[in-house]
Amino acid sequence: MARSICLYCGSRAGFSPAFTVAADAFGTAVATRGWGLVYGGGNIGLMGVAARAALAAGGQVVGIIPQTLLEHELSLQAVSELIVTTNLRERKALMFERSDAFVALPGGFGTLEEVVETLTLGQLRYHHKPVFFLNTDGFFTPLLAFFDHAVAAGFIHPAHLQLFAVVHDVPELLARLEAALS
Repeated sequence: MARSICLYCGSRAGFSPAFTVAADAFGTAVATRGWGLVYGGGNIGLMGVAARAALAAGGQVVGIIPQTLLEHELSLQAVSELIVTTNLRERKALMFERSDAFVALPGGFGTLEEVVETLTLGQLRYHHKPVFFLNTDGFFTPLLAFFDHAVAAGFIHPAHLQLFAVVHDVPELLARLEAALS
């Protein structure tokens, strides 16, 4: 059975061209390895870039989007499977269930909320699936510094920093994913 990688990332492209390049390379790499891509269903921002790249490379792409977002952002209709949920909680649950690993690319509040919830579920031992931050152009460096600050302040156990890995480019990410999923 093919593995599925859940992508959390922005519905905007951000200002650095490196973000778009990374999203495109990631989508292509997932598809060429025969893995499926599970993502938020949007046609815009880094989400759309990664999904279109995966599709262009012959990959299977599952978009999961809540009805309210479907009305505000255009969904990518060309995906292999488009699932419309009634709310964000149902969306997140389906994304979680249908994925073997999680990758965060740059994004805003939604990206942060999704990846931190996934880390929390791992902390509470609801799963043992790998979680990766692709730290393109140092995007996640301030968040990682906050995690270290929370450890120093006694709110995160140091061992819980092992719930995720930080990678700096798509080739490193894919090597780590291959190792984690084998």
